[in-house]
Amino acid sequence: MDALILSFVVIFVAELGDKSQLMAMTFATRFRFWTVLAGISAATAVVHLVSVAVGALVGVALPAKLISVLAAAAFIGFGLWTLRGDKLSEDEEGKARSQRSAFFAVAIAFFLAELGDKTMLATIVLATDNGWFGTWLGSTLGMVAADALAIAAGAVLGKKVPEKIIRTGAAVLFFLFAAWLLLEAILA
Repeated sequence: MDALILSFVVIFVAELGDKSQLMAMTFATRFRFWTVLAGISAATAVVHLVSVAVGALVGVALPAKLISVLAAAAFIGFGLWTLRGDKLSEDEEGKARSQRSAFFAVAIAFFLAELGDKTMLATIVLATDNGWFGTWLGSTLGMVAADALAIAAGAVLGKKVPEKIIRTGAAVLFFLFAAWLLLEAILA
């Protein structure tokens, strides 16, 4: 249960201001909410299953203290990445609008967008030290929840809350997670 909650929170925060949320908003302007959400859910479940498998293998091979230090460094990187922000390229935005099968268009676009993305890397890091099933379920639910929020609230909040405030808040949370992991490594 701890792995599920931790993974949900970390991935939810990681997804705030991410390119995936921008893609979700773009798809939502063209396709129905539930179709976009189903495509995101399918792609996320597959990518995060691969991520926890990789993380579990790495976790077996490395000592816990080293994993905590590496995870802290990764979260600092995620914080900096979040501050930088993501934008859809014209090509990515065009793909979001031009596919015929909405579900497959969303699922394929999200699958490809998440390969090597900070949420995939964060899931790998979390799986090195936590149970694979809780990490997989929590990370998948966290990403889907964040993207559902983007779809549902994007039109309203996008006009009222500056993206810079959302990105800064998410980055601060990543830095706090990094500090917590470093403290855990020092005290272990």
